[in-house]
Amino acid sequence: MVEELLTAAIATGVGAVVYVSAAARVVKQYERGLVFRFGRLRQEIRGPGFTTIVPFVERLRKVNMQIVTLPVPAQEGITRDNVTVRVDAVVYFKVVDPASAIVAVEDYRFAVSQMAQTSLRSIIGKSDLDDLLSNREMLNQGLELMIDSPAVGWGVQIDRVEIKDVSLPETMKRSMARQAEADRERRARVINADAELQASHKLAEAAEVMSEQPAALQLRLLHTIVAVAAEKNSTLVLPFPVELLRFLERSAPPPAAAPARKEPAPAGPASEGPGPAEVDAAPAPDAVDAAPAPDALDSPADGLMLDAPAPEQERDGLRD
Repeated sequence: MVEELLTAAIATGVGAVVYVSAAARVVKQYERGLVFRFGRLRQEIRGPGFTTIVPFVERLRKVNMQIVTLPVPAQEGITRDNVTVRVDAVVYFKVVDPASAIVAVEDYRFAVSQMAQTSLRSIIGKSDLDDLLSNREMLNQGLELMIDSPAVGWGVQIDRVEIKDVSLPETMKRSMARQAEADRERRARVINADAELQASHKLAEAAEVMSEQPAALQLRLLHTIVAVAAEKNSTLVLPFPVELLRFLERSAPPPAAAPARKEPAPAGPASEGPGPAEVDAAPAPDAVDAAPAPDALDSPADGLMLDAPAPEQERDGLRD
């Protein structure tokens, strides 16, 4: 009898353990539990923690309440300005109504993914290429509204939609690169022309100042020489200013008069005796006064008068 009671107690204990293990459930903090009794949803939603259900009668369905990051596959489409592009995006959403997410739609993840792809293709067809490249904030908002409208009935809330990348054909990339290069070159030429205009105004002002003060031109020349002389690998050709030559010419003292010189007379024939010994070759007073400066004379003997006859003329006179 005691053995039968002990066996029954053990069997009851084992059955209780099996029942508790089959009925016990644990719901995590980021989950919510839905209980289906004979396939019918109970109104009570089980919160996080330990809970139990009736085995073989009730079934617990857990729903994740975290924000889900769903990548949208790249969609190829033609923009409004007839450019073929491939655009991919990412969708952030979360479940706000577990009952609707389980009952209203078969698979809310798949439904949100398909709706995101369809909305992305629709956005591509309604937008221009420039909008896809530069005005993404407006496109993200429009895409979010298109996905969120049907997702409200599924118990899903769309937090954010972002367009990740826009892939263009290689020909379009080269065309855009040439366009950007041409625009940069145009801006560079405009800036260079503006700089030349400003420089010309400054040079004109500098020329006016130098015309009033000629010494400023010489100072500028010396500064240029100093700047060029710093490079020892170049040859410097220095022009000599004409103003400096004129200044030296005005400041030079007048030249002194040249002294008179005596030249010996040629000797005559032996029969006539010795000729005149020496003849003074003093210049006339008028010739001295009218004599040019030493730098204008061709030879030192110019402007002198000689009284001595030439030797050949004297011989001719003796023969006659």
